[in-house]
Amino acid sequence: MNDEPLFEAVLSPYRSLGRIGLVVLMTITSVITAIHMTVFAKIGAWPVFGFFGLDLALLFGAFWLSYRSGRAREFIRMSRLDLNIRKVTPSGRAVDHQFNPFWTRFTISRHDEIGITGMQVSSRGRQTEIGSFLNPDDKESFASAFQRALATVKKR
Repeated sequence: MNDEPLFEAVLSPYRSLGRIGLVVLMTITSVITAIHMTVFAKIGAWPVFGFFGLDLALLFGAFWLSYRSGRAREFIRMSRLDLNIRKVTPSGRAVDHQFNPFWTRFTISRHDEIGITGMQVSSRGRQTEIGSFLNPDDKESFASAFQRALATVKKR
């Protein structure tokens, strides 16, 4: 059948620290912070005690926000007749973008030192950015695979 996928990809942000690493890091940090808070509380330095607590809360918050943003996903599915890009936000809200692959243009923005800075799919006045959260190496490999797949679809 002509609607079988010729290219499928799931794009997700990279997190260098896994869940177990995060638990270990936060446990060690919490223990060290608790020890310091106890020492400063015993000598009567209550403002320092409070700032250590604020520091720990901000660190937890920063990691929470980072891991929350890591839940974003982009699902790309291309068949001979259809290119579907589904973007899922960290909150779970999904937005679909559909294109005819024959009329689709894939544009790559590059910087001499950094490499790919942006990838965009456009067709007939509609456009969407893809893979903005990928690291430079992943952008390169995705871009080359996507370009090959799009060229294959247009050749047939």
